[in-house]
Amino acid sequence: MQLTVQSHIEQTVIEQTLHDCFQLQRKSFHQQGIETIAQRKQHLLNLKALINDHREAIIDALNRDYGNRSRHETLLAEIITVTDDINGSIKHLKQWTKVQKRHVDHSLYFGAKNRVIPQPLGVIGIIVPWNFPINLMFSQLSAVFAAGNTAMVKMSENSRHLAELLMELSPKYFKAEKLQIFDETGEVGIAFSKLPFDHLMFTGSGATGRKVMAAAAPNLTPVTLELGGKSPAVIDPEYPIDKAVERIMFVKQFNAGQICTNVDYLFVHESKLQAFIQAAAAWVQEHVPDIHSKDYTSVIDERAFQRLVHSLADAEAKGASLINLNQQEPDAATRKFPLTLVLNSNDEMEIDTRETFGPILMVKTYQKPEEVVDYIVQRDRPLAFYPFSNNKSSVEFYISRVMSGGVSVNDALFHVGQHDLPFGGVGASGMGHYHGYEGFLTFSKMRPVFYQAGFSSLKFLAPPYGKFANWLLNLLIRMKS
Repeated sequence: MQLTVQSHIEQTVIEQTLHDCFQLQRKSFHQQGIETIAQRKQHLLNLKALINDHREAIIDALNRDYGNRSRHETLLAEIITVTDDINGSIKHLKQWTKVQKRHVDHSLYFGAKNRVIPQPLGVIGIIVPWNFPINLMFSQLSAVFAAGNTAMVKMSENSRHLAELLMELSPKYFKAEKLQIFDETGEVGIAFSKLPFDHLMFTGSGATGRKVMAAAAPNLTPVTLELGGKSPAVIDPEYPIDKAVERIMFVKQFNAGQICTNVDYLFVHESKLQAFIQAAAAWVQEHVPDIHSKDYTSVIDERAFQRLVHSLADAEAKGASLINLNQQEPDAATRKFPLTLVLNSNDEMEIDTRETFGPILMVKTYQKPEEVVDYIVQRDRPLAFYPFSNNKSSVEFYISRVMSGGVSVNDALFHVGQHDLPFGGVGASGMGHYHGYEGFLTFSKMRPVFYQAGFSSLKFLAPPYGKFANWLLNLLIRMKS
């Protein structure tokens, strides 16, 4: 009973803290009016400064959250990538914020003007996952601030060290009226999602995404969901197998496979299966020979580690063949998990129906491209799709028949790093886009404004209707027919 009362009190405090911050930001947003381009650029520069001024502290915090996070992966996927994104927002901000001219139907509205004015929405909520917290938080903030909004950010329970650091640093660069960051202490996420944000951005699992959307629904809060799923790849039998292996295995070991757009399963032509297995084993022995290396990232927590162990045991018990490419056992103490191929999987296995999110790759065989398409389209639409082929017709065949959030051709993952390409899912893998101009659009109201001319011909259509109105309407009908 005492614990229940205490939990209720803590939840009330959390809700009040979030509510107070939201009201502070909403009041500030309405009082100050729309920010100038110069003000927005300064906020973007402050974002970049926060990262670059404290780069080593950020790298260290991420490393502690993971247990071991490759420094080079943090630099590439978090620091450099997001700095590029912010630079892009600064470079294109003037162009994005321009008032757009639109066509007017002059037959009735001669002399009038139509314009579309990009305006900020207001207070934006951002829920950040643990796997790339700097990249995802700051790339989204880049779009939010470019559009002139304020932001509240909720971090993951698996980013405790990073959250503590950013909560300490943020006030040195931003007032609470502009940006405030919250740690996840157990009940923050639900209360956060229930706030009447002007837009809510969530990145994470499909199951949690459904809960976030349901929590936002009573307020009719628009939601962008960046989810995951099982992203497939296929290798054309004519494509060089060594090149495909090099590119697929690189992204599969990156962040220990803990990437929502990673290759979840792979189709290899049955004639190339053994060649793929041999090439994959050789690549791993050359590039990731020891899972205990500091260059190889740990699985994020014990629960995720045990999930991977269980999924392999379940697959093997139900008839799958496992190939441990590192020839090392999973290490529970360091949460280091070997790169593993799974052959002969089927829908009765957990690994075939649930996102892998780890250094495990299912390998399936095919004879005809139609078999690949039939398999994929019978399942949820994936966040990403990766066809490997030098035949343009084959690539177009796959792209035209397999719907996914995004595509990389002859590689995997890297369409995500292109800031001038929109990023987002479709169906079960998400809704909405961000990155670059599309991110600016997501967090803006593209407001249509009609400016009537000094003289309006509509005055001749006021009732009571007579011969002139009949003549004019018949003329318009003939003109439009």
